[in-house]
Amino acid sequence: MVEAWYMDESQEDQRAPHRLQPNCAVSLEQLRSLGVVYRKLDADNYETDPCLKEIRRAENYSWMDIITIHKDKLPNYEEKIKTFYEEHLHLDDEIRYVLDGSGYFDVRDQDDKWIRISMEKGDMITLPAGIYHRFTLDENNYVKAMRLFVGEPVWTAYNRPADDFPARKQYMKFLAEGA
Repeated sequence: MVEAWYMDESQEDQRAPHRLQPNCAVSLEQLRSLGVVYRKLDADNYETDPCLKEIRRAENYSWMDIITIHKDKLPNYEEKIKTFYEEHLHLDDEIRYVLDGSGYFDVRDQDDKWIRISMEKGDMITLPAGIYHRFTLDENNYVKAMRLFVGEPVWTAYNRPADDFPARKQYMKFLAEGA
């Protein structure tokens, strides 16, 4: 089961857990209130998993690829890690399914505080368009993940501030309606 918590303000190693002391856990319900959708799937059988097939059909995830983030597997590794960790948003949902390894997605809550979501093998997450977020490996320095898209992939990240984009305005409206 996924674990999430509010982060401390430390600027040290981004791959460390950065838990507040005492820990301040975040529930799946709190993540849902931010538009974050979590699922647990069978990563050992992702190629034939009927649950994944049904999710892809129901959500119209027509495009996918697999990325391995490790210093020996990803060209321009250090540059990519820095880019993934810059706070940004996308104009479309971001869907990631961890097939092996682990890492963290950080998302901003409605009060602009960071929540760290620990992702490991079998975890699938959907971040809504317009949410500020970032990604980093954890201390294991390895993740293999499936990236899913509706239609052709759009890789463009808009670093903060990006509040004038319609996707951000729509997301802020969603948060306001949930309050």
